[in-house]
Amino acid sequence: MTTTITETYGVDPTPTPLALLLLGREADPNSERGVECPGDLPAASDPDLVARARAAKEALGERVFILGHHYQRDEVIEFADVTGDSFKLARDAAARPEAEYIVFCGVHFMAESADILTGDAQQVVLPDLAAGCSMADMATAEQVAECWDVLTDAGIADVTVPVSYMNSSADIKAFTGKHGGTICTSSNAQRALEWAFEQGQKVLFLPDQHLGRNTAVREMGFSLDDCVLYNPHKPGGGLTAEQLRNAKMILWRGHCSVHGRFSLDSVNDVRERIPGVTVLVHPECKHEVVAAADMVGSTEYIIKALDAAEPGSKWAIGTELNLVRRLAKAHPDKEVVFLDRAVCFCSTMNRIDLPHLVWALESLVEGRVPNVIRVDPETEKYAKAALDRMLALP
Repeated sequence: MTTTITETYGVDPTPTPLALLLLGREADPNSERGVECPGDLPAASDPDLVARARAAKEALGERVFILGHHYQRDEVIEFADVTGDSFKLARDAAARPEAEYIVFCGVHFMAESADILTGDAQQVVLPDLAAGCSMADMATAEQVAECWDVLTDAGIADVTVPVSYMNSSADIKAFTGKHGGTICTSSNAQRALEWAFEQGQKVLFLPDQHLGRNTAVREMGFSLDDCVLYNPHKPGGGLTAEQLRNAKMILWRGHCSVHGRFSLDSVNDVRERIPGVTVLVHPECKHEVVAAADMVGSTEYIIKALDAAEPGSKWAIGTELNLVRRLAKAHPDKEVVFLDRAVCFCSTMNRIDLPHLVWALESLVEGRVPNVIRVDPETEKYAKAALDRMLALP
């Protein structure tokens, strides 16, 4: 007699909607974004995927420009015309006005930035609309508007300058632009904050609390007491008017799900396992991790540090695993390890896989433009104002 998996293990093997969503084969009806792939999404096991991607890209020629974020899978990076962080890629796209289609292998907010900076005749395509960003989603336009009302009631809105991290939605960038603020990257956060404090007395930093805190305390000499944490899920942000008035940095309660997982234990553990290791982490990590690290810097900083490192040196890197693996492969003369024992990919970034890229490119070849990311004109106007202020920073 044959027994089924359900009878043996008490488990129903029928794919659930969540399982299909994670596999890129289904949409989540309860999510703001889902994924629709009219026609068949190629199977990941298709042995012709690489050849199909090459053929589609060749057929499109200069009409298409493919951007690959540093955290993308190797199978996707192989077809990228340029790689980089989110802002570099958006600027690269803007520098290619002859490209009709910008295929952004990254996440949603990155594609929005590319749409803001590129020409009206260009179309930005995100191969999987479910490739969002948990950090960007931690600050909605409604929540930030409510926060501004709280600051107004406390009598400090007129002396507060919003500074928003690039890893934010177009709506949040637009809010920042409308209220006289600027955008920053992990590379120029200090310059952006210095500019903001020349304009006002306080900063509302969105949406990553760790980058804001680390920059203010580590780079600018602020104390931890100068920073307060605004929780959008609590009345008044969980803060009193007096706390808001006494603070210099009002930090939004948001974080990166990848960088936020690194802990002080991770740093101590790797130092015990690898004597002489240099711990290099991204400033989106928690303050105690940054304080315990040897070096701190943006993704581009991390890449340049490894390029310049001495042969035989040992490195523990606290950033996304795809990039760490790529760095280890590129530097076989150095020992490069992931800071944490447990692997951690950016799950939403990883939704952009080779099947989705092939589907997007072949759709373009067939004359269909899938998953176009468009920012409405009003939002674009104010978001671009905030981005322009960043570009004007000394």
